[in-house]
Amino acid sequence: MGIGTGGAGGRPGRSRNGAVGRYGERVAARYLVEQGMAVLDRNWRCRDGEIDIVARDGPTLVVCEVKTRRAGGFEHPLEAIGAVKTERLRVLAERWLLAHPLGGPPGREVRIDLVAVVPAASGAAHVEHVRGVC
Repeated sequence: MGIGTGGAGGRPGRSRNGAVGRYGERVAARYLVEQGMAVLDRNWRCRDGEIDIVARDGPTLVVCEVKTRRAGGFEHPLEAIGAVKTERLRVLAERWLLAHPLGGPPGREVRIDLVAVVPAASGAAHVEHVRGVC
């Protein structure tokens, strides 16, 4: 799927949590572009799962997991990412590179980032970006 195709987020009948997640992914993509990255893909899926955002930061391919939570929730969005999820993201990064030969040769530097988005009651959402989580 290319940028802006929406992937699973575009399906009708999705829950309110789905709408919050799609909002967070849009905010995260805009934030990454503002930080100088190029967004290559969004909501890319394969049999092993989904990558929220694939971006390029200079020569580095960046796989981003986006977590969006409403303010006042029980856990910070970044607490929702554990070792199992980061390992799955590594596998998904390999799958993305195999499916996109123009994304770069195997062995290219790949970084996994996390982006947390907390929507504000008014004004801009709060965004936290953690680079190179594994």
